[in-house]
Amino acid sequence: MDNLTIGFILIGVALLLIVGELLLTTGGVLLVIAGIADLIGVAMVFVYGDRYLGIAVLAGEAILLPVIAVLGFYIWPHTPMIRRLIMKSDDQEFATVAAIPEIQELEGLRGRIGKAVSVLRPAGVVEFDGRRIDCLSEGALIEPDTWLRCIDVRAGRVVVRPIEAPDLESQRPPPLYD
Repeated sequence: MDNLTIGFILIGVALLLIVGELLLTTGGVLLVIAGIADLIGVAMVFVYGDRYLGIAVLAGEAILLPVIAVLGFYIWPHTPMIRRLIMKSDDQEFATVAAIPEIQELEGLRGRIGKAVSVLRPAGVVEFDGRRIDCLSEGALIEPDTWLRCIDVRAGRVVVRPIEAPDLESQRPPPLYD
């Protein structure tokens, strides 16, 4: 077996080690060994083969390695090893913070009027319909017993702004029975 053949074998071994790294997740050990084997293989092709053959091998690797990387990223999450490593919830609706029931409940406060229970500097407690909620002001210090309106809910935090005293009779829901 001549040295040129050994160079091509090292390049093939390097490609197999890259695939092995994707399947076995060795923390990059196989990837480092693959890189070293690939460099030695390409150097052997340049030294013991023709210059044009070496350039052709480099061009082939420049095309083949990104294709392997893209395929690896599509295949890798579906391997049995990675499926065991990735934690999945029983219910897929809890995939984002906004889908958590408590935060969805806070979304209902948007536009509602409440009263400051504590000093907001800028965080404090505001009472909405008898419920005490931790809130943030827009940055200003707000004294207790100040009327506030919920203007936004960001990442589970209720943002409030001071308003003039509201007409509570207009806020009252209509009676159920006349």
